[in-house]
Amino acid sequence: MNRVFFTVLVAQFLSALADNALLFAAIGLLMFYGSPEWHQPLLASVFVVAYIVLAPFVGPFADALPKGRVLFIGNAIKFVGCSAMLMGLPPLWAYSIVGIGAATYSPAKYGILTEILPPEELVAANGWMEGLTVAAVVLGAIIGGALINPDLALAGLSKLHLPVHIAPPMFAIGMITALYLIAAVVNLFIPRLPIDHRLPSKKPGFVLYDFWHSFLLLWKDPLGQVSLAVTTLFWGVGATLRLMVIAWAALNLSFGLDQATQLTALVAFGIAIGSFLAGWLVPLKKCVCVLPAGIALGFLPVILTVVHDFWTAAALLTLLGVISGFFVVPLNALLQHRGHLLMGAGHSIAQQNFNENISILLMTGAYALMVRAEWHIHTIMVIFGVFISALMTLIWKRHRNDEVH
Repeated sequence: MNRVFFTVLVAQFLSALADNALLFAAIGLLMFYGSPEWHQPLLASVFVVAYIVLAPFVGPFADALPKGRVLFIGNAIKFVGCSAMLMGLPPLWAYSIVGIGAATYSPAKYGILTEILPPEELVAANGWMEGLTVAAVVLGAIIGGALINPDLALAGLSKLHLPVHIAPPMFAIGMITALYLIAAVVNLFIPRLPIDHRLPSKKPGFVLYDFWHSFLLLWKDPLGQVSLAVTTLFWGVGATLRLMVIAWAALNLSFGLDQATQLTALVAFGIAIGSFLAGWLVPLKKCVCVLPAGIALGFLPVILTVVHDFWTAAALLTLLGVISGFFVVPLNALLQHRGHLLMGAGHSIAQQNFNENISILLMTGAYALMVRAEWHIHTIMVIFGVFISALMTLIWKRHRNDEVH
C-alpha cells in the first residue's frame, strides 16, 4: 500500500466519522423538536434520494476529474448541508443536502482504489477501507450519541462561551461541521491522478444513455450481477438495521438513544473484524464462496427478538457485524474489479450507488410505513430476517458455480 492510499484512508475516516455522528445528531434534533417517530427512518430515505437522482451524472463526473478533487467537492457540499442544519434549516432538508455531497463523494472514494493499486491488492484495500470506515461508524455512533447528551452539550457550550439555551443536538452538529471541514482539507493532499474513462460527450441525453448502457452491462455480466445483487441487498439491510436496533433496544433493553448508539457501534465493530478477516483469507478469485455467510445473517435479527440481556445482545450484534463484513468486502472488491474492466471505476461505483440506494430507499421506506402503521418491532425484525435469508439463498443457488477471471 502506498502513501496516496493512506491519505485517502485518513480523508475517508474523517468524512465517515462525520456522516455517522450526524445521523444520530439529526435524530436527536428531531426528537428534541417532538417530530413524529416515523421521521427518523425518513432521514435515511431523504439522504439517499440524491444517490438515485444523480447516479447518471456523478460517475462520469468522478471519471472526468482527478478523483482527489472530486472527494474535496463532495466533502465541501457535506459541509454546506451540515452548516445549513446548524443555522436552522429543518433536519430533513439539510440532511438531503449532505446526501448530495455523499453521492458526489462515493464514486471517487472507491474508484480511486483501482487507479492507485493493482487488482491483486483490491480485496486487502477494501478490507482496510471498510475496516476504517466501520471504525468511523463505531466512533461516529459513540460520539454522536455522547454529544447530544444534555449535560455534555451544556459543558461544551459553556467552555466555548456560547449561549447555554442552544438545543443540545446543535452542539453536536457544530462539532460535526468542523469534521467535514478538516476532511475537505485532507483531500487537497491527494495528488492529481490521470483522468479515467472521460465521456466523449457531456450532453444530458448521451450521459443518460451511457448510464443505462452501464446498468445493463453490469447486470448482464454474471460476476457483475452477483456482486451488485449482494452489495445492493447488504446496504439496504444495513441502513434499515441501524434504525431498527434503536427501536428494539428501547423495548427489549430499556435503552435511550445515547445507549442505543453504542449497540449500533458493536455491529460496526464486528464489520471491521469481518472486513479484515476477508482481506486476509479471501482472494479475489474465491469471492463467490462467501455467499452462504449472507444466508446465516438473516437468522440473527430473528434471534434478537427474544434477547433481553445486554451481554447476549452485544455478542449477537457483534457476530452480525463480523458475518456482514466477511461476505460483503470480497464482493465489493469483485464489483470494483469487474466495473473497472467493463466501464471505468467511477461509472461502476455510480451504478453500485444507484442500485444500493434504491434498496436503502425501499427498505427504510417500508420500515417507516410499518412504524407508522404501529407494527410491533419484533414482527418487523422477523419479516426482515426471513427476507434476507430467502433472498441470499436464491442468489447463492444461482451463482455458486461462477468463476472469477
